[in-house]
Amino acid sequence: MRIKTFSKFARNLPASWLPFADVASPGLPLPRLLRLSLFKVTMGMTTALLIGTLNRVMIVELGVSAWLVSLMLALPLLVAPFRAVTGYHSDTHRSAFGWRRVPFMWGGTLIQFIGLAAMPFALLLLTGGSYIPIPSWLAQGFAGLAFLLVGAGLQTSQTAGLALATDQASEDTRPRVVALLYTMLLVGAVSGSLIYSFLLSHFSAERLIGVVQGTGQVVLLLNAIALWKQEPRDPVRAAAMKKAAPPPPFKVVWKRFISTAYARRFLWATAFGTVAFNMQDIVLEPYGGEILHLSVGATSALTAMLAGGGLLGFWIAGRQLARGIDPMRLAAYGALAGLPAFTAVIFSAPMDAGWLFRIGALGIGFGGGLFAVGTLFTAMRMEDKESVGLALGAWGAVQSTAAGLAMFFGGALRDVVTQISSAGFLGQGMAVPFTGYSVVYHVEMLFLFITLVAVGPLVRKPLARPSSSAPAHALLEA
Repeated sequence: MRIKTFSKFARNLPASWLPFADVASPGLPLPRLLRLSLFKVTMGMTTALLIGTLNRVMIVELGVSAWLVSLMLALPLLVAPFRAVTGYHSDTHRSAFGWRRVPFMWGGTLIQFIGLAAMPFALLLLTGGSYIPIPSWLAQGFAGLAFLLVGAGLQTSQTAGLALATDQASEDTRPRVVALLYTMLLVGAVSGSLIYSFLLSHFSAERLIGVVQGTGQVVLLLNAIALWKQEPRDPVRAAAMKKAAPPPPFKVVWKRFISTAYARRFLWATAFGTVAFNMQDIVLEPYGGEILHLSVGATSALTAMLAGGGLLGFWIAGRQLARGIDPMRLAAYGALAGLPAFTAVIFSAPMDAGWLFRIGALGIGFGGGLFAVGTLFTAMRMEDKESVGLALGAWGAVQSTAAGLAMFFGGALRDVVTQISSAGFLGQGMAVPFTGYSVVYHVEMLFLFITLVAVGPLVRKPLARPSSSAPAHALLEA
């Protein structure tokens, strides 16, 4: 009886009260869109496994050197710059079935599955022979190859997946589709973290193998469900592809794309903003534990605070973009929101205010969410629909590379400044652990100001709403 009452109440709710209730379109109904968004869920799960769970397991349980762990986690960044190439080839791919995006999404999924299937054995080899005796250089090479395969598969499938979502969504619903995909990414990351925490609560080598390989199977299954009948076979398009002239080489197309001042400034703005919001990823929880003396449970909850702020940012971004706000203006608002958020984190230490620290973490997630959705939607509009893969690939390459480098330099900057301040080179009053963290957050605020300077000329004046099918650089020139 209660279930029927709740169902009746849910049906009577106004659509505007429900998040993403208006995200569907005739060409992309909600069930099909939710299926497609599973590729973002698998990305979140894989990211949580690599950066969260395996990061700790490799250092603590397996006793692998921290520098080697950092190197392994950075290896997937080596393939990030090739996302532009992948996006371009998904634009111009000639298939006997008329497909463009599906072969790249499925190929990337298979590469990611192979990497996850081999990864647990590679991790055990990295222990230096405690499980299997093998030369260290061979073990490190095998582990590096596994991480590289996971990164290559992930970057390939995500680029083609975003391009496929752009192809299927209508002009009006595309902003909300972007916000929904980012939301599903967070759902995958949070749910994956909770599942891994439960499954590896009693660690063993056998359980590690099962968890990592099980993740590979889940990725394969969910991505197969996501791809099912998303891009229908089109004999007419396949015949047209055969008759059409060969596409120009990637080098020529990339030179044309990057030759516009809009594209160059946009990619620099994306890089600066991504660095600004991601340098704190490595130092946020240690800051709460070492400086504010928060418990392990309290610092672990910071991930939920960041995710909650991000969800709020995604939801607001989807609604504002649907109302016609310029996406780069939205990205600028995200950078502005980051300034008071980082200020709150900095002042939480001298004020000994854990509540202020949590508000700052929430604000960082919110500002980062606005900035990410704004830049992604701009990339979706930079080229015409037939060439959107190139722009999305370029955005993804810059965003992924900048995020990885930011996390590395954030931790390195904190360590270097702490050592310098402890040695007394900055003065007696600066020889405290807070100094290293404070410098990182101040550098992030500097990058936010640089981002605002870069974004300024990209923001369109709020005149009549233009057609979103027009390339963004044409809007700027107009």
